[in-house]
Formats: sequence, structure tokens, C-alpha cells
Amino acid sequence: MSQDCIESAYCFIHQKLRVYEFSTNLTQRDDIEYAISQYVDGMNPQLYQLLADGRDGFLLDHVSFEQDMRKAQEQLEKMML
Repeated sequence: MSQDCIESAYCFIHQKLRVYEFSTNLTQRDDIEYAISQYVDGMNPQLYQLLADGRDGFLLDHVSFEQDMRKAQEQLEKMML
């Protein structure tokens, strides 16, 4: 898995998380969840498995979505160092 792959995922998730966590617009938040789910579909499978750490539905479950995004961002940030 390339450094570019990691950096690209970090940038996308970081940007979407920043908007999501401060948004009060439910439609906007739903759109971000959809965008992330589409990103996950095309994400490097090895990277996704590493981030998910064996959890089914990681970044795809509405209930844990924000928490998952924070975890993914933290992990990706560590991988860039």
C-alpha cells in the first residue's frame, strides 16, 4: 500500500469529518455518510481492513459513523508519520 493511498484517504476523511462534526444540517450529514460509503467501496482493500480492525460495517454504520471517522483519521495520521 503506497504512501499516496494513505495520504489520499487521510485528506478525504479529515475534510469530511471537519464538516460533519460541525454540521447541523441532517441532509448534509447524510450526504457525507454517502460520500464516505462510496469512498470505502473504492478504497484500497488492505487499507480498509487495517482501519476496520476486523469490524464489519466500519465507516458504514450510521450509529457509529462519527466515531469510526475519528478512529480512521487518527490511524491514518499515525501511518503518515
